[in-house]
Amino acid sequence: MAHTTEKKLKIAVLMGGPSSEHEVSLSSGKQVSQNLDKNKYEVKNVVIPKSGKFSLPKNTDVAFIAMHGPFGEDGTIQGFLEAQGVKYTGSGILASALAMNKLKTLEIFEKYDMQTPKRIVFNQGEWRKNKVGSVTKIEKFLGFPLVVKPCRTGSSVGVSLVKTKNDLTTAINKSLKEDTLILLEEFIKGKEVTCGVLDEGSGQNAFALSPLEIVPKKAEFYDYTSKYASGGSDHFVPKIPTKVIKNIQDRALEAHNILGCSGMSRTDMIIRHGKVYVLETNTIPGMTPTSLLPQAAALAGISFPKLLDRIIKAAVNSD
Repeated sequence: MAHTTEKKLKIAVLMGGPSSEHEVSLSSGKQVSQNLDKNKYEVKNVVIPKSGKFSLPKNTDVAFIAMHGPFGEDGTIQGFLEAQGVKYTGSGILASALAMNKLKTLEIFEKYDMQTPKRIVFNQGEWRKNKVGSVTKIEKFLGFPLVVKPCRTGSSVGVSLVKTKNDLTTAINKSLKEDTLILLEEFIKGKEVTCGVLDEGSGQNAFALSPLEIVPKKAEFYDYTSKYASGGSDHFVPKIPTKVIKNIQDRALEAHNILGCSGMSRTDMIIRHGKVYVLETNTIPGMTPTSLLPQAAALAGISFPKLLDRIIKAAVNSD
Protein backbone atom coordinates (compact mmCIF):
# COMPACT_ATOMS: atom_id res chain seq x y z
CA MET A 1 0.00 0.00 0.00
CA ALA A 2 1.38 3.42 -0.97
CA HIS A 3 2.40 5.54 1.98
CA THR A 4 0.78 8.97 1.89
CA THR A 5 2.44 11.84 3.69
CA GLU A 6 0.28 14.64 4.95
CA LYS A 7 0.99 18.00 3.32
CA LYS A 8 2.98 20.26 5.64
CA LEU A 9 1.30 23.49 6.67
CA LYS A 10 3.20 26.58 5.52
CA ILE A 11 3.74 28.75 8.59
CA ALA A 12 5.07 32.30 8.40
CA VAL A 13 6.38 33.40 11.82
CA LEU A 14 5.92 37.17 12.00
CA MET A 15 8.27 39.01 14.36
CA GLY A 16 9.77 42.46 14.87
CA GLY A 17 7.66 45.35 13.64
CA PRO A 18 7.55 49.07 14.43
CA SER A 19 6.65 48.94 18.15
CA SER A 20 9.03 49.61 21.05
CA GLU A 21 8.84 45.86 21.73
CA HIS A 22 10.67 44.99 18.49
CA GLU A 23 13.55 43.17 20.28
CA VAL A 24 11.27 41.15 22.58
CA SER A 25 9.23 40.15 19.55
CA LEU A 26 12.37 38.86 17.79
CA SER A 27 13.12 36.73 20.85
CA SER A 28 9.54 35.35 20.92
CA GLY A 29 9.61 34.73 17.16
CA LYS A 30 12.89 32.80 17.29
CA GLN A 31 11.61 30.61 20.15
CA VAL A 32 8.44 29.85 18.20
CA SER A 33 10.34 29.11 15.01
CA GLN A 34 12.85 26.80 16.73
CA ASN A 35 10.14 24.84 18.51
CA LEU A 36 7.67 24.31 15.66
CA ASP A 37 7.61 20.65 14.62
CA LYS A 38 9.40 20.58 11.26
CA ASN A 39 7.70 17.25 10.43
CA LYS A 40 4.35 19.06 10.43
CA TYR A 41 5.26 22.56 9.27
CA GLU A 42 7.25 24.33 6.62
CA VAL A 43 8.47 27.34 8.60
CA LYS A 44 9.49 30.73 7.22
CA ASN A 45 10.72 33.52 9.50
CA VAL A 46 9.43 36.94 8.53
CA VAL A 47 11.34 39.72 10.32
CA ILE A 48 9.25 42.87 9.93
CA PRO A 49 11.45 46.00 9.94
CA LYS A 50 10.70 49.03 12.11
CA SER A 51 9.17 50.69 9.02
CA GLY A 52 6.43 48.01 9.16
CA LYS A 53 6.73 47.28 5.42
CA PHE A 54 6.84 43.59 4.56
CA SER A 55 5.35 40.97 2.28
CA LEU A 56 4.09 37.53 3.22
CA PRO A 57 5.74 34.45 1.72
CA LYS A 58 3.62 33.02 -1.12
CA ASN A 59 0.99 30.39 -0.22
CA THR A 60 1.23 30.96 3.55
CA ASP A 61 -1.37 28.75 5.28
CA VAL A 62 -1.10 30.33 8.74
CA ALA A 63 0.71 33.43 9.99
CA PHE A 64 2.03 32.86 13.50
CA ILE A 65 2.03 36.34 15.05
CA ALA A 66 4.91 36.62 17.51
CA MET A 67 4.65 40.40 17.76
CA HIS A 68 4.02 42.50 20.85
CA GLY A 69 2.66 46.00 21.33
CA PRO A 70 1.08 48.33 18.74
CA PHE A 71 0.94 47.07 15.11
CA GLY A 72 1.29 43.41 16.14
CA GLU A 73 -1.15 43.15 19.01
CA ASP A 74 -3.69 45.93 18.41
CA GLY A 75 -5.62 44.66 15.38
CA THR A 76 -3.40 46.29 12.71
CA ILE A 77 -1.56 43.17 11.49
CA GLN A 78 -4.76 41.13 12.02
CA GLY A 79 -6.61 43.45 9.62
CA PHE A 80 -3.81 43.19 7.07
CA LEU A 81 -3.89 39.36 7.22
CA GLU A 82 -7.69 39.25 6.92
CA ALA A 83 -7.48 41.46 3.83
CA GLN A 84 -5.00 38.90 2.39
CA GLY A 85 -7.34 36.00 3.31
CA VAL A 86 -4.63 34.40 5.49
CA LYS A 87 -5.44 32.59 8.76
CA TYR A 88 -3.48 33.84 11.77
CA THR A 89 -2.85 32.87 15.37
CA GLY A 90 -4.51 34.56 18.33
CA SER A 91 -7.42 36.96 18.57
CA GLY A 92 -9.20 38.83 15.80
CA ILE A 93 -9.20 42.56 15.04
CA LEU A 94 -11.75 43.73 17.63
CA ALA A 95 -10.53 41.66 20.60
CA SER A 96 -6.93 42.66 19.81
CA ALA A 97 -7.80 46.37 19.63
CA LEU A 98 -9.88 46.26 22.82
CA ALA A 99 -7.30 44.38 24.90
CA MET A 100 -4.49 46.67 23.70
CA ASN A 101 -6.41 49.67 25.03
CA LYS A 102 -6.12 49.29 28.81
CA LEU A 103 -8.84 51.88 29.48
CA LYS A 104 -11.42 50.20 27.22
CA THR A 105 -10.54 46.82 28.75
CA LEU A 106 -11.11 48.09 32.29
CA GLU A 107 -14.40 49.76 31.33
CA ILE A 108 -15.64 46.47 29.87
CA PHE A 109 -14.48 44.50 32.93
CA GLU A 110 -16.40 46.86 35.23
CA LYS A 111 -19.59 46.38 33.20
CA TYR A 112 -19.26 42.69 34.05
CA ASP A 113 -18.77 43.47 37.76
CA MET A 114 -15.08 42.65 37.87
CA GLN A 115 -13.06 44.46 40.49
CA THR A 116 -10.49 46.90 38.99
CA PRO A 117 -8.14 49.50 40.54
CA LYS A 118 -9.31 53.11 40.99
CA ARG A 119 -7.96 55.24 38.15
CA ILE A 120 -7.72 58.62 36.42
CA VAL A 121 -7.14 59.08 32.68
CA PHE A 122 -5.29 62.00 31.08
CA ASN A 123 -4.49 62.89 27.53
CA GLN A 124 -1.43 64.86 26.52
CA GLY A 125 -3.38 68.09 25.95
CA GLU A 126 -5.09 68.07 29.36
CA TRP A 127 -1.79 67.45 31.14
CA ARG A 128 0.11 70.18 29.28
CA LYS A 129 -2.67 72.73 29.78
CA ASN A 130 -2.93 72.36 33.55
CA LYS A 131 -0.11 70.43 35.21
CA VAL A 132 -0.60 71.93 38.67
CA GLY A 133 -4.35 71.29 38.68
CA SER A 134 -3.80 67.77 37.35
CA VAL A 135 -1.29 66.94 40.10
CA THR A 136 -3.73 68.21 42.77
CA LYS A 137 -6.55 66.09 41.28
CA ILE A 138 -4.34 62.98 41.16
CA GLU A 139 -3.13 63.47 44.74
CA LYS A 140 -6.68 63.96 46.04
CA PHE A 141 -8.28 61.07 44.18
CA LEU A 142 -5.56 58.41 44.20
CA GLY A 143 -2.90 59.40 46.73
CA PHE A 144 0.51 57.69 46.72
CA PRO A 145 1.93 55.22 45.81
CA LEU A 146 0.32 54.98 42.39
CA VAL A 147 1.10 53.47 38.98
CA VAL A 148 1.44 55.53 35.79
CA LYS A 149 1.12 53.68 32.49
CA PRO A 150 0.59 54.43 28.80
CA CYS A 151 -2.87 53.33 27.72
CA ARG A 152 -1.88 51.38 24.61
CA THR A 153 1.48 49.63 25.03
CA GLY A 154 2.60 46.28 26.40
CA SER A 155 5.59 44.74 28.21
CA SER A 156 5.40 47.46 30.90
CA VAL A 157 7.06 49.94 28.52
CA GLY A 158 6.72 53.46 29.95
CA VAL A 159 5.23 52.22 33.25
CA SER A 160 6.34 53.72 36.60
CA LEU A 161 5.55 53.09 40.24
CA VAL A 162 5.35 56.55 41.81
CA LYS A 163 5.81 56.88 45.57
CA THR A 164 5.85 60.64 46.03
CA LYS A 165 4.47 63.78 44.42
CA ASN A 166 8.06 64.81 43.45
CA ASP A 167 8.37 61.87 41.02
CA LEU A 168 4.95 62.25 39.42
CA THR A 169 5.76 64.69 36.60
CA THR A 170 8.78 62.65 35.44
CA ALA A 171 6.67 59.46 35.38
CA ILE A 172 3.84 61.12 33.44
CA ASN A 173 6.27 62.55 30.86
CA LYS A 174 7.87 59.09 30.49
CA SER A 175 4.45 57.54 29.76
CA LEU A 176 3.52 60.33 27.35
CA LYS A 177 6.59 59.45 25.25
CA GLU A 178 4.89 56.11 24.51
CA ASP A 179 1.26 57.19 24.15
CA THR A 180 -0.85 60.39 24.09
CA LEU A 181 -3.32 58.80 26.53
CA ILE A 182 -2.17 57.72 30.00
CA LEU A 183 -3.69 55.85 32.89
CA LEU A 184 -2.94 56.51 36.57
CA GLU A 185 -4.04 53.76 38.93
CA GLU A 186 -3.99 53.23 42.67
CA PHE A 187 -1.13 50.90 43.61
CA ILE A 188 -2.64 47.76 45.10
CA LYS A 189 -0.10 46.00 47.26
CA GLY A 190 -0.73 42.29 47.07
CA LYS A 191 0.21 39.12 45.22
CA GLU A 192 0.75 39.71 41.51
CA VAL A 193 -0.70 36.78 39.55
CA THR A 194 -1.40 35.95 35.94
CA CYS A 195 -3.62 33.30 34.41
CA GLY A 196 -3.47 31.91 30.88
CA VAL A 197 -6.43 30.64 28.85
CA LEU A 198 -6.36 28.35 25.82
CA ASP A 199 -9.20 27.53 23.44
CA GLU A 200 -9.77 25.64 20.19
CA GLY A 201 -10.44 28.74 18.08
CA SER A 202 -12.99 31.59 18.41
CA GLY A 203 -13.40 30.88 22.13
CA GLN A 204 -14.55 27.26 21.66
CA ASN A 205 -13.91 24.95 24.66
CA ALA A 206 -11.83 27.59 26.45
CA PHE A 207 -10.15 26.55 29.70
CA ALA A 208 -7.93 28.31 32.22
CA LEU A 209 -4.43 27.09 33.05
CA SER A 210 -2.96 27.20 36.54
CA PRO A 211 -2.40 30.76 37.77
CA LEU A 212 1.20 31.79 38.40
CA GLU A 213 2.39 34.20 41.05
CA ILE A 214 5.04 36.66 39.89
CA VAL A 215 7.73 37.87 42.28
CA PRO A 216 9.98 40.48 40.60
CA LYS A 217 13.62 40.26 41.70
CA LYS A 218 15.11 43.22 39.85
CA ALA A 219 12.42 45.84 40.52
CA GLU A 220 9.51 46.64 42.83
CA PHE A 221 6.93 45.66 40.24
CA TYR A 222 6.83 43.42 37.17
CA ASP A 223 8.59 45.85 34.82
CA TYR A 224 10.34 45.30 31.46
CA THR A 225 13.57 44.00 33.08
CA SER A 226 11.68 41.66 35.41
CA LYS A 227 9.81 40.26 32.40
CA TYR A 228 12.67 39.61 30.02
CA ALA A 229 16.00 39.50 31.87
CA SER A 230 17.21 36.07 32.86
CA GLY A 231 16.44 35.72 36.60
CA GLY A 232 14.35 38.92 36.51
CA SER A 233 11.48 37.32 38.38
CA ASP A 234 10.31 34.10 40.00
CA HIS A 235 7.10 32.43 38.83
CA PHE A 236 5.31 29.75 40.82
CA VAL A 237 1.86 28.40 41.66
CA PRO A 238 0.55 30.72 44.40
CA LYS A 239 0.03 29.30 47.88
CA ILE A 240 -3.50 30.58 48.34
CA PRO A 241 -6.85 28.90 49.10
CA THR A 242 -8.34 26.74 46.33
CA LYS A 243 -11.41 28.96 46.11
CA VAL A 244 -9.20 32.01 45.36
CA ILE A 245 -7.34 29.99 42.65
CA LYS A 246 -10.75 29.10 41.19
CA ASN A 247 -11.79 32.75 41.34
CA ILE A 248 -8.61 33.79 39.44
CA GLN A 249 -9.27 31.15 36.76
CA ASP A 250 -12.92 32.21 36.46
CA ARG A 251 -11.89 35.86 36.00
CA ALA A 252 -9.30 34.92 33.33
CA LEU A 253 -11.88 32.85 31.46
CA GLU A 254 -14.47 35.59 31.75
CA ALA A 255 -12.00 38.22 30.46
CA HIS A 256 -11.09 35.94 27.51
CA ASN A 257 -14.74 35.44 26.61
CA ILE A 258 -16.10 38.96 27.07
CA LEU A 259 -13.28 40.51 25.03
CA GLY A 260 -13.86 37.84 22.36
CA CYS A 261 -10.33 36.42 22.47
CA SER A 262 -9.31 33.43 20.39
CA GLY A 263 -6.60 30.78 20.69
CA MET A 264 -4.95 32.11 23.83
CA SER A 265 -4.86 35.00 26.28
CA ARG A 266 -3.27 35.84 29.61
CA THR A 267 -4.91 38.07 32.22
CA ASP A 268 -2.94 39.87 34.93
CA MET A 269 -4.41 40.42 38.40
CA ILE A 270 -3.53 41.47 41.95
CA ILE A 271 -4.79 39.52 44.95
CA ARG A 272 -5.25 41.47 48.17
CA HIS A 273 -6.95 39.95 51.22
CA GLY A 274 -8.45 37.23 49.00
CA LYS A 275 -10.00 39.85 46.66
CA VAL A 276 -9.13 39.63 42.94
CA TYR A 277 -8.41 42.91 41.10
CA VAL A 278 -8.21 42.53 37.32
CA LEU A 279 -5.59 44.71 35.58
CA GLU A 280 -5.38 43.79 31.90
CA THR A 281 -5.52 41.01 29.30
CA ASN A 282 -2.72 40.15 26.85
CA THR A 283 -3.88 38.63 23.55
CA ILE A 284 -0.33 37.72 22.44
CA PRO A 285 1.50 36.57 25.57
CA GLY A 286 5.28 36.39 25.35
CA MET A 287 6.84 33.24 23.92
CA THR A 288 10.38 33.71 25.28
CA PRO A 289 12.15 31.26 27.63
CA THR A 290 11.04 33.32 30.67
CA SER A 291 7.46 33.81 29.46
CA LEU A 292 4.48 32.90 31.62
CA LEU A 293 2.05 31.20 29.22
CA PRO A 294 4.55 28.47 28.15
CA GLN A 295 5.39 27.89 31.84
CA ALA A 296 1.72 27.53 32.82
CA ALA A 297 1.09 25.20 29.85
CA ALA A 298 4.05 23.04 30.92
CA LEU A 299 2.45 22.67 34.38
CA ALA A 300 -0.64 21.29 32.60
CA GLY A 301 1.57 18.77 30.77
CA ILE A 302 1.55 20.74 27.48
CA SER A 303 5.11 20.99 26.13
CA PHE A 304 6.14 24.11 24.20
CA PRO A 305 5.93 22.40 20.73
CA LYS A 306 2.47 21.01 21.70
CA LEU A 307 1.36 24.47 22.86
CA LEU A 308 2.36 25.87 19.45
CA ASP A 309 0.42 23.03 17.75
CA ARG A 310 -2.68 23.96 19.75
CA ILE A 311 -2.34 27.67 18.89
CA ILE A 312 -1.99 26.87 15.16
CA LYS A 313 -4.93 24.43 15.27
CA ALA A 314 -7.06 27.15 16.92
CA ALA A 315 -6.08 29.55 14.10
CA VAL A 316 -7.17 27.03 11.46
CA ASN A 317 -10.49 26.48 13.32
CA SER A 318 -11.24 30.17 13.81
CA ASP A 319 -14.11 31.85 12.00
